[in-house]
Amino acid sequence: MKFETKRLILRKPRISDWKDIVKGVGEISVSKSMSVIPYPYLKKNALMWIKKYIKDWEKKKGNEFLIELKENKKVVGCISLIGVDKFNGTAGTGSWINKRYWRKGYITEAKIAVNNFAFNRLKLRKLDSKVFTDNLASNKTQQSMGYKLEGCRKKGTRSKATGKIHDVNIYGLFKENWKKNLLKIKKKLNEKIKKLEK
Repeated sequence: MKFETKRLILRKPRISDWKDIVKGVGEISVSKSMSVIPYPYLKKNALMWIKKYIKDWEKKKGNEFLIELKENKKVVGCISLIGVDKFNGTAGTGSWINKRYWRKGYITEAKIAVNNFAFNRLKLRKLDSKVFTDNLASNKTQQSMGYKLEGCRKKGTRSKATGKIHDVNIYGLFKENWKKNLLKIKKKLNEKIKKLEK
């Protein structure tokens, strides 16, 4: 299974992706904002991660999508659904993107596709997202996509890359709110893409 958007292909991992993954998540500016990514991030870390998720895909449990640019076939990030619970109709979301590709709307574009998959194909009713409070860009992305702040877990998570303990904002998005705001979110993204193309 894969998704295509205007600029991206979202797909399952391949062994050959390890270099792009190390280059992207191996930047301290990227890894410091996540709880499970070590620093330095090495080839062995990437291969272990890839092999785990290839197995999940083979078992039809794969919800980790690599973000590949159509224009150059480079893997620039990852977006995932975490802990899909069909009985409760819930899942978490998470993502990262190579620093070189920040502020280009790629996470928003990928998140639109994955959220639509979660709500329409998997029939989930709610998505959650946990973000370090000091990760301003990610907090802004959640809010711009209609996620609502539901609380803050004080000193809730340690970054594996830095060892620093972070407060964590917890966001929630209900299916009905996503559907209500989707056209506006797409319009804003298209305006951003047009500006970048000038």
